[in-house]
Amino acid sequence: MNCQTDTPLRLLKGVGEVTGNKLAKLGLLTVGDLCGFFPRRYEYRGEVVPLADAEYGVLCSTVLTVCSPTKSGMGASGVRYLKVSACDESGTALLTFFNQPWLEKSLTVGRRFRVWGRVKQNGYSFDINSPELEPYSDTLPPVLPVYPLTRGLTQQLIRRVVPAARPLMASLPDVLSEDIRNKHGLLPHGKAVEAMHFPESREELEKAKHSLAFEELLIFQLAVKSLRQSLIRHTAPEMSFKNTGIGRFFSSLPFSLTSAQQRVCKEVLADLCRDVPMCRMVQGDVGSGKTVIAAAAMLFAVKNGLQCAIMAPTEILAVQHYKTLSAFFEGFGIRLELLTGSTPAAEKRRIKQGLKSGEIDAVAGTNAIIQKGVEYKALGLVITDEQHRFGVLQRASLADKAGGLTPHSLVMSATPIPRSLSLIMYGDVDLSVIDELPPGRQPVLTKCVGEENRAAVYKFLGDQIRRGRQVYIICPLVEDGDDEASDKKSVESYKKSFDKTLPGVRSLCLHGRMKGKEKEAAMRAFADGEADVLISTTVVEVGVNVPNATVMLVENAECFGLSQLHQLRGRVGRGSERSYCILLTEKAGDRLDIMCKTGNGFEIANADLERRGPGDFFGSRQSGDMHFVHADVLDMPLIEETKLLAESLLKAGLDETLQGAVSGFFARLESANIFN
Repeated sequence: MNCQTDTPLRLLKGVGEVTGNKLAKLGLLTVGDLCGFFPRRYEYRGEVVPLADAEYGVLCSTVLTVCSPTKSGMGASGVRYLKVSACDESGTALLTFFNQPWLEKSLTVGRRFRVWGRVKQNGYSFDINSPELEPYSDTLPPVLPVYPLTRGLTQQLIRRVVPAARPLMASLPDVLSEDIRNKHGLLPHGKAVEAMHFPESREELEKAKHSLAFEELLIFQLAVKSLRQSLIRHTAPEMSFKNTGIGRFFSSLPFSLTSAQQRVCKEVLADLCRDVPMCRMVQGDVGSGKTVIAAAAMLFAVKNGLQCAIMAPTEILAVQHYKTLSAFFEGFGIRLELLTGSTPAAEKRRIKQGLKSGEIDAVAGTNAIIQKGVEYKALGLVITDEQHRFGVLQRASLADKAGGLTPHSLVMSATPIPRSLSLIMYGDVDLSVIDELPPGRQPVLTKCVGEENRAAVYKFLGDQIRRGRQVYIICPLVEDGDDEASDKKSVESYKKSFDKTLPGVRSLCLHGRMKGKEKEAAMRAFADGEADVLISTTVVEVGVNVPNATVMLVENAECFGLSQLHQLRGRVGRGSERSYCILLTEKAGDRLDIMCKTGNGFEIANADLERRGPGDFFGSRQSGDMHFVHADVLDMPLIEETKLLAESLLKAGLDETLQGAVSGFFARLESANIFN
């Protein structure tokens, strides 16, 4: 059959309708899809070692000859086993297989196999349990790809189907010119794709990975920079310090700004006075005072005759912003409104009309405040809080809300992000860091304890509650059965046992499966002091300010990333009372120890990134634009290399192929609703 990229997989020999439907669950519909279905890891089976040199307990490849007849039987648990001795010049190994009786016919004395498994020493001989066997020949592939699977599919089936796409791989069009490939030591695109599926050596595979990662990062850099250039070409609303009363605003505050806050304010206000749209992120730990920066910027914009919008990820946080900003703006004549999903219909119509006419100066709310149906007369500044997905790409969708001008954009993040991730997520976004806490704020005392201390932990919680304080308790699961590991705590069962352990304590549940209004009600009740304990999943990670909460207890702390634990810890320590974070775990060690040693979010973020990688670092809510197939965002040299090349290519003008690749990048984002 003459295959083309759009040939349906079900038409291939040996696939059919049933297997085709299984492949479709992996997004594999056509032969072309197979080209881009890359292995998740590789087994270097061509790197054969003698039995005596094998590293015990580590997967490795050996070539062994069957040297005795097989023996079969049944264990006490009813599992059938098959045992056979096989040897090389350095020793003999006992191979054991479970529930694979069909292997007996092929395991004949004198036959050679390439054996893939974990070698363990047993006296003067060796054991290998459940190895994979391949009849030995000189043509065995040296590197075996391991693909992502779904129920009903096996590696053998995938490896049998993928070769159907191999003739097409070499003919895949190049994205990069020959000059670029030669200068940077890259393989042609088709050759790199083919090598990812059929590598002849570790070296060839590494070169293929590097080539595709380079291409992927370069296209991303071109997309971000071209968008940034288009934003720069737009004109931002004009602002100046004249008659803004910004000095009086700072004087009216009931506290003095820290030196870090003063520095960041100057950077933000200077940006607002330029005719180029501001693209700035303000990073600072929980409690470092980012909201006052937002308030100063909003007042500055409003006094320049412009409108502002501040967007929060949850309704209850939007309400908190509204209340905080209303207090800041008291006496300054700023008309601020709140627009959320629960705003009554008549009120929504009034607010939308006021924004369109310019009667309303500023609005706080969820992401609905920037979507279709909400029009502004003169939107000059958009502030997003904790919305990591709202990066440079999304800012392009705001231009039509500012009357032909591009509004300034300010992103506030309480998750300290390592510089490498900032470069990837936000391109050339300007970065401001509030790297000190306001005076008088006490650090949260953090302790990592084991299960044997549970009784003491509960006694401590009871003492805090009797003193009138409140407690957060975080569980990794919503209910029992959500994970095969039954020892993980779940919110719903935990509440039942907790209520029995500390009777009389008022507790509430909060988790992601609750309806929006239920979550808002639970969080609001806790904030209003109607409950002593909030038992929650990590949905509380971004929440309201509850100064009376003094304890954060995290169950199964080993299940969470360091940055996530740091965010959770930031829920307490917001009042004048000493606050505590207790990490309850059976797996204490170096990873969690850093939480007890430092409260510096950037140190923790870097440690988290090194251990877990960017996907886990951000989690499902924050991953957004961070999904790369080949690129490693810790590879700063490659990031810098592609960044410099993107700048020079844009300066010279993109050729048709690269322009098409950049357009395709934006098309994929739009199809994934990244802009919504």
